[in-house]
Amino acid sequence: MSKRIRVILADDHVLVREGIRQFLEETDDIAVVGEASNGAEAIELVEALAPDLVLLDIQMPGVTGVQAARHIRADFPSVRILVLTAHDDEPYIRALLQAGADGYVLKTTTSGDLIRAIRDVDAGLTALSPAITNAVVRQISLQSPSGTPSQVEALTERELEVLRLTAQGLTNRQIGQELAISHRTVQGHLASIFQKLGVTSRTEAVTDALRHGWITME
Repeated sequence: MSKRIRVILADDHVLVREGIRQFLEETDDIAVVGEASNGAEAIELVEALAPDLVLLDIQMPGVTGVQAARHIRADFPSVRILVLTAHDDEPYIRALLQAGADGYVLKTTTSGDLIRAIRDVDAGLTALSPAITNAVVRQISLQSPSGTPSQVEALTERELEVLRLTAQGLTNRQIGQELAISHRTVQGHLASIFQKLGVTSRTEAVTDALRHGWITME
């Protein structure tokens, strides 16, 4: 069997943790190794269990999700952080991404999309719910001046198409369906885009493209 992604669940609602644990453990490649009801417990479990990923809520008693994310990112940089929350307010999004979260998924997402987000984040990708992607890139595009258009020449038309669909919050599979290519081909285009732009995530690539006016959110 291939390596299983070792996950810690951090949420102050027991029923939420139980429900998430149940469907995660039905997969072949994800194992829940610990549960925390607040940020302090999450930090302690990360130190004790060395998981691959922490699935982290924002509003918890005592140490909040934002505080826990900052601590985990500083002291355990190899541990991935995926936020799972009901909050889509821009201040929360900004605070968590600045704290080092690798992904931000809303609790309205489906179980299948959450599983995909865990796999993406474990693989080093950024996972954002479509609504979160739109909020982040719109804010950055409003704040950032356009750059030099010459840099766009390094990207092919197909790579720009992939970036435009990524900006809409589509997954690799959804982009592949839209462009009639495989999701692995989409991954290849994204890898090429990351290399050309000198970035490491989908969000960075999209925000760079928005800054320079290569794509729009229309």
